[in-house]
Amino acid sequence: MKKSNALALLPIGVFMVFYLTLGIVFEYVMKISMGFYSVPVVVAFLVALFVAVMQTKGETLDRKFEIMGQGVGDKNIVTMLIIFMLAGIFVGVVGRSSAESVAYFMLSITPPRFAVVVLFVISCFVSTAMGTSVGTITLITPIAAALAEGSGFSLPLCVGTVVGGAMFGDNLSFISDTTIAACNGQGCAMKDKFRTNFAIVLPAAIVTLILITVLSMNADINEGITKEYDMIQIIPYVLVLISGILGVNVFLTLIIGILSGSIIMLLTGAVDFPSLLSGMGSGAAGMFETSMVAILVAALCALIRFNGGFDALLNGIRKVFKGRKGGQLGIGLLVGLMDIATANNTVAIVMANPIASEMAKDYGINKKKVASILDTFSCIFQGFLPYGAQILVAVSTVTTLGYTISAFDIIKNLFYPFMLLLSSLVFIFVIPEKKEKV
Repeated sequence: MKKSNALALLPIGVFMVFYLTLGIVFEYVMKISMGFYSVPVVVAFLVALFVAVMQTKGETLDRKFEIMGQGVGDKNIVTMLIIFMLAGIFVGVVGRSSAESVAYFMLSITPPRFAVVVLFVISCFVSTAMGTSVGTITLITPIAAALAEGSGFSLPLCVGTVVGGAMFGDNLSFISDTTIAACNGQGCAMKDKFRTNFAIVLPAAIVTLILITVLSMNADINEGITKEYDMIQIIPYVLVLISGILGVNVFLTLIIGILSGSIIMLLTGAVDFPSLLSGMGSGAAGMFETSMVAILVAALCALIRFNGGFDALLNGIRKVFKGRKGGQLGIGLLVGLMDIATANNTVAIVMANPIASEMAKDYGINKKKVASILDTFSCIFQGFLPYGAQILVAVSTVTTLGYTISAFDIIKNLFYPFMLLLSSLVFIFVIPEKKEKV
């Protein structure tokens, strides 16, 4: 380990400039749909890694690879990669039809006046069960558009409600890649992070429901929407959710979900065996980029730490943020800035993890709280980004259906991320902390 050296942070700056500049050019200059996500994030990290290798002076190339290997071979990184694969396989097995069944079932038993309120609850449940905000938005936004057209509710309100609910599950789900990254990066149990998180998100969700209810009372409505549904396909999601809350080992939880999902999908005739295996493969392959990012960031951070970059960053943070509460805010802003630069909350968490771990030691913050802050603030910032995948997918989906809506129309109706930010700050600065082991 070398002494504190701010220049060792250059690779992070190179990554941010490379990724953010190309993203802005693709999205707003060249007008490429989903332009930010046309930039290969793996290539951006490889460029940053090359810079870090070149910066590591006085070491042989073999020694540099040894340093990177030590970072990649960390137990938490290996565990994270395997969980990513299992989570991908689970989603590949159960598909999305069961989530649609939940949505249409709940809307069928709800008075039309409260349809948007239920839409938020549905989005929260589906995103928590599926572990993906983008998947939830892709799935539920067409239902929201149909609801707006059929009932008379505002389209931005309906779509904003879906995006807000999707961020709820992205932050809380046991199989969300953000939860996996935060918990394994900090070495804490998912059930502990869930309990810490739930106390923060519950008030935010309740206030959001109240706001949506008030707005719904002022709308002129017609009727709801109906469609056929099959509730048996929801069982794997419920099993995973219950197992996670009960504290069952995450590997066992995912295996239970995969096995139950496979049996149900085969018995109901939803898929045949070859299609089931194909879905497993597609689900695992869908985690490829996320897994590669985790590997590259681990290697990159190992070199930055060796060159003294983390010491320099921590010294700067200590001068700005004082005490435990200041340290918690510092961790939140750190992952938030990473998210603004990458427009990807999982990547932001993976990048912030090693720095947050050092900050936790310095400020005396326990692991589950650090994991909760990383996940929560990354989701807060991601929910606000007009160039984030969630907003872009929502706009793209609605446009494809023949409606007109802008990113800022949705952001104005994103009550949940705003409430989550407020709730997080209250828990950091107002609610007295319990004395717990660091």
